[in-house]
Amino acid sequence: MVKSEIGVAAPPGDIRERTFSFALRVVKLCPTLDASPGIQRTLAKQLLRSAMSIGANVEEAHGSQSKADFAAKLSIACKEARETHY
Repeated sequence: MVKSEIGVAAPPGDIRERTFSFALRVVKLCPTLDASPGIQRTLAKQLLRSAMSIGANVEEAHGSQSKADFAAKLSIACKEARETHY
């Protein structure tokens, strides 16, 4: 088990690691989409923004000032995940 900043044991493969790994996979995919003209280029840019935002908001949540702030940041991450999925 890995300890988080707040001292709580986190299982291997926690949300921070998984969202970072997901963002890397999207970063590797986007040049292929961006190389195609038309709608693929537009979709690649939006996919990159929303996928990167998931992990960024998860990181922000882990640096939150309160439980309410933590929940709000994770809620935003969930919204970005739904957008990316769409």
